[in-house]
Amino acid sequence: MTSAADDPAGGSPEIPSGSAESSDSAVESARGVDGSTAPADGETPDGNHDESADSGEVADAEELEDLDGPDESAEAEESADAEEDNAAEQDTDTDAAHRAHPIPEPEDRGETLFVEEGGSWWVVAIGPVLAGAVLAVDIAGPGRVHWLWISVLGAIITLFSIVQVYAARRHVGVELTETTLQQGTLLMALADIEKIYPANNGAEHEKWESAPALGELAGVPRRRKGVGVKLVDGKLAQAWARDVERFRHELIEAHLAVQLGVRPRGSSD
Repeated sequence: MTSAADDPAGGSPEIPSGSAESSDSAVESARGVDGSTAPADGETPDGNHDESADSGEVADAEELEDLDGPDESAEAEESADAEEDNAAEQDTDTDAAHRAHPIPEPEDRGETLFVEEGGSWWVVAIGPVLAGAVLAVDIAGPGRVHWLWISVLGAIITLFSIVQVYAARRHVGVELTETTLQQGTLLMALADIEKIYPANNGAEHEKWESAPALGELAGVPRRRKGVGVKLVDGKLAQAWARDVERFRHELIEAHLAVQLGVRPRGSSD
């Protein structure tokens, strides 16, 4: 008789031991050491959610925002620069209108026809004179002399007078030469003036009487009167002076000479 191991029909086929062991090790590796399956992405081996994965995603998002940030800031800076340029252009429109023609050099401006300095330095003497008068009265009277207070009073009045005279000479001074006109801090060529209007002796209001004053001041300074002028760009303005009649006469003659191309008498040529 044949044994069961030799009978192919009576028993199951034998499986090689090597292949069985390899399959068992694959299953164990898939389940892990404790029999559980391998963790998925973003999870720890114990099944909890991995916070490090979230922090990595947040860091990536922040990096993308940082990359976009400089572009937005650069656009904001460009828009701010453009606004500043536009404001600067608007601020210089008036001055540019007054400087349509080049200003001659000092030696080529000709003779000085009209000058108003705006303020006299003799005003500075008010402080010392007043302090001296008070001191004389104090000395002549009974009691002790207040040297300190009288000196402080004289110094304050003198300092205030110096500031006032300097500001007046700078901002309300007038100088007319054969080729230029200075009104305060503004210096312009007479060629920038297209027309000079006559004095308004009638009751009707003229347009130039409402025009802005030449220079940095908003209107004609106190104790001065305006002379209507039309600039080459079509704008109306007011030249001004204290002795307005003489100023208008000299301005009209100098402007006519410039239009006719007459060479200045006091030029270096």
